[in-house]
Amino acid sequence: MARIMAIDYGTKRCGIAVTDSLQIISSGLSTIHSKDLIVFLKQYFKNESVECVVVGEPKKMNNEPSQSAEQVNLFLIKFKKEFPNMKLERMDERFTSKMAFQTMIDGGLKKQQRRNKALVDEISATLILQSYMEAMKNKEHYS
Repeated sequence: MARIMAIDYGTKRCGIAVTDSLQIISSGLSTIHSKDLIVFLKQYFKNESVECVVVGEPKKMNNEPSQSAEQVNLFLIKFKKEFPNMKLERMDERFTSKMAFQTMIDGGLKKQQRRNKALVDEISATLILQSYMEAMKNKEHYS
């Protein structure tokens, strides 16, 4: 079975998470500068089998796209051009940064470690991926 990847896209950095090959466990993979993301993905897809990429969908509380949605959409255009055969999904990413920060607190990370925005992005991508996996599990359960 191939992996599923999630991307928490940001204008500066992108958090990346992947599942194991059995699609049971999701874990943070890396944080990449946004300008280097396509190059990173080409290399990763060359070495690993990935069946689907889930990209966080930034929304406001009223369900409208947030300010960063335009940048994410520009990335998605590039992504589809570079990887036309890759399955692409979207997942609501509201609250993932806050949840990631809380996860760091709950995990006992010190204040200095919690200031690491790259780690927050990686954890956010993991949360997006976990949400997607839960949604797919629930979809299968009710089908």
